[in-house]
Amino acid sequence: MKKILVLNSGSSSLKYQLFNVDGDNYEVVAKGLADRIGIHGSNVVLKVGDNKQTKEVALPTHTEAIKEVLDMLLSGPLGSMDELSAVGHRVVHGGEIFKGSALVNEKVLKDIEDLSELAPLHNPANLLGIKAVDSLLPNVPQVVVFDTAFHQTMEKEAFLYALPEELYIKHKIRRYGFHGTSHAYVAGEAAKLIGKKGKIITCHLGNGASISAVNEGKCVDTSMGFTPLAGVVMGTRSGDIDPYIPLHIMKTLGKSLDEVNALMNKQSGMLGVCGFSDNRDVETNFLNGEEKATSAMKVYIHNLLKYIGGYIAVLGGVDAIVFTAGVGENGALVRKMVIERLAYLGIKLNEENNNKRGQTLEISTADSKVKVFVIPTDEELMIAKDTVALAF
Repeated sequence: MKKILVLNSGSSSLKYQLFNVDGDNYEVVAKGLADRIGIHGSNVVLKVGDNKQTKEVALPTHTEAIKEVLDMLLSGPLGSMDELSAVGHRVVHGGEIFKGSALVNEKVLKDIEDLSELAPLHNPANLLGIKAVDSLLPNVPQVVVFDTAFHQTMEKEAFLYALPEELYIKHKIRRYGFHGTSHAYVAGEAAKLIGKKGKIITCHLGNGASISAVNEGKCVDTSMGFTPLAGVVMGTRSGDIDPYIPLHIMKTLGKSLDEVNALMNKQSGMLGVCGFSDNRDVETNFLNGEEKATSAMKVYIHNLLKYIGGYIAVLGGVDAIVFTAGVGENGALVRKMVIERLAYLGIKLNEENNNKRGQTLEISTADSKVKVFVIPTDEELMIAKDTVALAF
């Protein structure tokens, strides 16, 4: 029996899950969150089954946060530090260096640090988590799993931008894609359900959203780009726009680079169109006939259809379409509106299943020519599996 701790370090938060691993069986025995790290009012939450503990404690750095998480785990599912077999970390950006997960060593740490230029908000925070574990548990192996790695199978025609070549060669400006661990997981689960790897389109729809085209288990295209700002409309991110628009805003409105960055990432998307970033609020107001929410929903669905349709062309057909993440798993109305617009493919919606939630479901009918699934994503499980594969 192995005990694997999975960590997802943000700039001021730390999500975690503890797995008991027995052969191919992965059981989540505890999970929780250390919140407001470096901020007044920080706390650590531990959930074991239906029991939940919350401890208010000062967390000036990630080291203190991880120490508190370990202390809380020791009071329950972890008998001693010696029981912890390995730690797996989510890292946002692996650039072109990491085409898969990696066992942590000095070179890996240096590469992640160098890649912070491409993910300045995320990679430094991920590094803090790795270094904190190393200081507290220096003999425990650590594995890093990258959001970008799954998309490294894209061919050059899919990832290269039509910009001067030196921008790619010297500055690594290209399409990377994100949410890779989620896309990899649900594509693999869908392949099991249809009995072959096949041609699968995965739709990770949450406040952040991306769509990927997967052929025979490999990503051939994905909607996010050099940053997570590109692609479909999201909760607060604009998705694809005319690239001159930010320049026009800076020129005519006198906005700074930081102001335009905030505008595109935090004030746009569904929020910009209708004033709501949460899809539940958008749906409620859409169903009530509110004009701006109706516009936002139509823009959103139109965006999703463009990418799904485009990826059907890229793949040369499609065997299955998968919805996952917050909106993908819970947004029955979004799924219904998308699927109804894809009826020309011979897709038929199972209304009863579409209105269920919280489990893996086929939401297409038995005679549908393309299978459609809702598959809850499990990035932590993917990280745990990669950790076991590389650490032992």
